[in-house]
Amino acid sequence: MSLDPLHDWNLAPAQAIALQKRLAGRIEHDDRLDEVHHIAGVDIGFEQGGAITRAAVVVLAWPPDEGGRFEVVEQVVQREPTRMPYIPGLLSFREVPAALGAFERLTVHPDLVMVDGQGIAHPRRLGVASHLGLWLDLPTIGVAKSRLCGRNEEPGPERGDWAPLTDGPDDTVIGAVLRSRPGVKPLFVSSGHRVSLPTALDWVVRCLGRTKLPEPTRLADRLASRRGGEG
Repeated sequence: MSLDPLHDWNLAPAQAIALQKRLAGRIEHDDRLDEVHHIAGVDIGFEQGGAITRAAVVVLAWPPDEGGRFEVVEQVVQREPTRMPYIPGLLSFREVPAALGAFERLTVHPDLVMVDGQGIAHPRRLGVASHLGLWLDLPTIGVAKSRLCGRNEEPGPERGDWAPLTDGPDDTVIGAVLRSRPGVKPLFVSSGHRVSLPTALDWVVRCLGRTKLPEPTRLADRLASRRGGEG
């Protein structure tokens, strides 16, 4: 994939925050998806005490086979020096550059991307999945293991049960707290870019296997873990 630059990465924290606020206005919250044939899962971690960012991208064929197994058609691990120290709320500036490097090496073009991280469920409505979606101009979904901001009730106990994640004085819905498997902690699903929340939830549930995570991000996480390093 050939990617046009969206902005410079060499920014001070105050500049990065100002840029997030501007870019958030460009996020599309309604569905703009083509027919889905390939789904990419993205997991981002770090090695060497955080000095190296590691991005794993796994591209799966859609739909899965009759047994629910996904075919992996391509996978890439990209490592590069970390550009920004850990600053809460600015993780996309730390994580997205390596993810973009991985996407540039893909030969199969994904139609939908699931990211282990936040979409618009972010204080400035621009988490990793949203930021990446803008760069790629692709539909993206944030699938996080923990809440970054907002408030919610506990979802029901069964797979597929969910509760709205809200934020701000007007209780704006910024995501959903999804029970992906009975008896386990829920996931935090939010729109990234070009995907509405109902559609994001639908795709995450459709991609669930036997574990807590949807298969695209589960397989990306497994690929990253197998390749070593922390994260």
